[in-house]
This record gives sequence, structure tokens and C-alpha cells, in this order.
Amino acid sequence: MAELRWHPLIKDWIMIASHRQARPQMPKDWCPFCPGSGKVPEDYDVYKYDNDFPALSQNPPVPDDVATDFFKTKEAYGKCEVILYSPGHTTTLPELSDDHVEKLVNLWCERFDALREDEKIKYVFIFENRGEAVGVTMPHPHGQIYGYSVVPKKIQLEVQSAQEYLAEKENCLFCDMLKAEKEFGKRIIFQNEHFTVFLPFFTEYPYGVYIFSNAHKNNISQFTREERRALAITIKHTVGMFDSLFDYKFPYMMCMHNAPVNGEDVSESYHFHIEFFPPMRSADKIKFNASSETGVWAHCNPTCPEETSKELRAAYTRYKDTAK
Repeated sequence: MAELRWHPLIKDWIMIASHRQARPQMPKDWCPFCPGSGKVPEDYDVYKYDNDFPALSQNPPVPDDVATDFFKTKEAYGKCEVILYSPGHTTTLPELSDDHVEKLVNLWCERFDALREDEKIKYVFIFENRGEAVGVTMPHPHGQIYGYSVVPKKIQLEVQSAQEYLAEKENCLFCDMLKAEKEFGKRIIFQNEHFTVFLPFFTEYPYGVYIFSNAHKNNISQFTREERRALAITIKHTVGMFDSLFDYKFPYMMCMHNAPVNGEDVSESYHFHIEFFPPMRSADKIKFNASSETGVWAHCNPTCPEETSKELRAAYTRYKDTAK
């Protein structure tokens, strides 16, 4: 079974993908992403791999016969891709050269453009899950890309907020947010000519940093070659900072927010950014989402962003010192 089902209480489509339960458990001594597996080229730097068990498909099955006048279903149309960061099975992103990570950014751009060519796809989501704490069972460095036939609810809310702000203030909500954070200063972690890494005023997670493009760009494909390289280095340094925080491979979810595609033009209001959701609240404690966060989306951050920013800046300094 692979279909979308309508959730009338929150006006959103839910992916039902029961076939993914049949995914085999990978042998401990074999990895499909490693050269020699027969699944990937013998020689690659970065590589696009079509997901073997996709939740979305460009040739989706007909939904199960369960729809009624009240219950709505829809084909699970879309695309699910895996992006391999390196042939090295345990190589971490900060261990890769700047040139290598730039190739990764270029591959993201290439796949973003390829997926939006399909007019049925309305949103292209580039993301990475890292670490057992967020459910990762495959340690080989990789991320994923989903092409959705609908715009996800959170992106809908961001777009709506940005458009309302533009109508009222005649300016970009994201640009003004970045300006306010820079003026306040205490939550800025590090920045370069093209990108700023900061812990937002409202962050839901203790170490939930954002990366904002300094220039008003809608999506990753709009970046110049110089900006793409700067993005590569910024992401690499952000992950290196996380790994230096508690001196282990830091788990996180990295979520890249590009503007929706093949729909309403939101180029004036929407602004490229990356959101990190690390599950740790300390070196040995996980911030679980309890009833407040899960049941009613009322988030509670158990730390003070201004104080946590100091920890992150110190971790960034340690990372830079050891990376020299």
C-alpha cells in the first residue's frame, strides 16, 4: 500500500506507505552504498541513488478501495531519492574536503532542478537524518530528497506568514528576521559573506540552529558558484561545530527549505534557509517530544537560547582550531 490520505482536522495529506515495513534488515557486513556492493558505481564522489522502498513514486499504485464521501485518498505521486555523500562508509561530512562538499551542493542543485521539471511535483525537500537517536540504521553518509505532489503543511504556514508580512511591511520576513538577529548579536554563531548560522530567538530545540542565506534567494538553484561553495563550507563547519560540542558524532535532522515549485510565485516573500533539529539537550540526555509538542504542537525548549549560543560558539572555535 502506498497512498495519501486526507487529515480533515489539520487539512493535510498523510503518506501511507505500509510496503516500507517489508524493508529487509541489512547484513552488518554489507552496505549497498559502498563500492563493491553491486548497487553503486565502483568509483564515485557523490551519487544519486533512487530509493529502493519509496514512499512516493512517479508511477504510483491505485489507492486502496477505502475512500468514501468523507474519507479521501489520493495517489502517492512523487519521487524519493538518496544522495550519497561519499564512498567512505564511516566518513563524516566535516572530514570531507571543501571541494568534495561543493560537489554535494552541486548535486543537490542538479536534482532540485530535475525534480521540479515534473509539473506534478509541488515541493522539493532536501534533508538528512543523522545518528541512531533520530532512527538512522544506515551509517554510510547520506541524505535524501523527496519530491511531493502537495506542499507540506509547515511550508504552507511559512509561505502564508511570509506573504502576510510582505503585504503589511513591504519587506521579506526572513530578511528582517536575519537583520534583527544580527543587530541583537548574541544568538549569532558564525557567519561569512554569503550565509549566517544562528540560534533563533524562538528555537524549539536547544541546539536547533538555522542557516540563512544573506542574499534574498528562493532556492538552492539560484546560488552563484561562489555562493554554492560558501554553502558547502557553511554546512561542513556547522556539522563540525556540532561534533565538537560533546566530542562525538552529533545526531540531527537537517531540513532544507526551498520555495515551492510549479505553483504560485512567492519569489518576493520566500527565502532559502536550513533548519537543524538535533535531539540532544545535553551530552547524554535526549529532548523527547512529549504530549505538549506532539499533541498540540506547543513546543517547549528547556534551555535559554542566549546561553546555549555561547556553547555553540565555543564548539565552533574548538572545531576551527582542530581543523587547521
